[in-house]
Amino acid sequence: MNNIVTLKDIVVEFDGERILDKINLDIKDKEFVTLLGPSGCGKTTTLRIIGGFLNPDSGTVTFDGKNINGVPPYKRNVNTVFQRYALFPHLNVYDNIAFGLRVQKLPEKEISKRVAEMLNLVNLVGYEKRSIIRLSGGQQQRVAIARALVNRPKVLLLDEPLGALDLKLRKEMQIELKRMQEQLEITFIYVTHDQEEALTMSDTVVVMNGGKIQQIGSPVDIYNEPENAFVADFIGESNILNGLMVKDRLVEISGHRFECVDSGFGENVSVDVVIRPEDITLVDPEKAHINGIVESVIFKGVHYEMLIDAYDFRWIVHSTKAAEKGSSVGINFAPDDIHIMHKSKDISAHREETVNEE
Repeated sequence: MNNIVTLKDIVVEFDGERILDKINLDIKDKEFVTLLGPSGCGKTTTLRIIGGFLNPDSGTVTFDGKNINGVPPYKRNVNTVFQRYALFPHLNVYDNIAFGLRVQKLPEKEISKRVAEMLNLVNLVGYEKRSIIRLSGGQQQRVAIARALVNRPKVLLLDEPLGALDLKLRKEMQIELKRMQEQLEITFIYVTHDQEEALTMSDTVVVMNGGKIQQIGSPVDIYNEPENAFVADFIGESNILNGLMVKDRLVEISGHRFECVDSGFGENVSVDVVIRPEDITLVDPEKAHINGIVESVIFKGVHYEMLIDAYDFRWIVHSTKAAEKGSSVGINFAPDDIHIMHKSKDISAHREETVNEE
């Protein structure tokens, strides 16, 4: 697939603070791309750059092979769905969707045809005359999407549009959005801080932090092969430990050496070691190098989440079988469950921000 949007060396500064630090990103045609990261990481600013609502201090924005720096939003083949849907409360569903087409002065017959297509797409057939204020949050969101899509943009930008919905409806709309994108075969660029949303809907996930891109990849790659400790910590839950890479395929954790599958880090080098909670098996203490005490057991529905206090580290373990609180257990994992990465400065800052928020 060809690139529909390319950002090259994008820099944005506000009041002397660098919000985007030389962002480079290629977005392919007909792709569902999610910009994912914590608050203040620069993801919404990136979306605004693509939409034309903000001009970069330096760098270039290319759309379908053409430089569009300085081109206003209404001249870009892009539409945006905001978290606050900005619907017109005095207009009904039909007129809200038709608004942009009437601004373009299209024939009423063409407007009627396009609005009907959109109502069918967003499952709101029969709601044409319904007042906006009489719709649920999910229905209003569907109207906002229909209004953005009725102009047939090549790219749809979505800035946390599901944030105001309850959990059940949000999950339903994740599936609906992916269905719409696949049916229409246009590019969706989606902004969220919700890891599950990103993993559920995306073809490509762009993880951001501190105005920089940390990793770009498929949901599977981002989850299973994080490139640094920040990504590992932000995408799902992780046990991130200090380790010593003794040599290729051998790492030391908590004073014990374990075989792993990673290489190329050098010898006797300090590293971050990531082990996912679901990759850990609890065994009898005598059958494991690392032993600990079960500090807490919480039922999460599909699994139990246990905290194991071992060697001054609280391990998170997910299992369908619960250990008894206060019992001694061994922590076991396979070589390919150990992920080695270079020491990351970003993880400390992220953890500090998380603690402050709590």
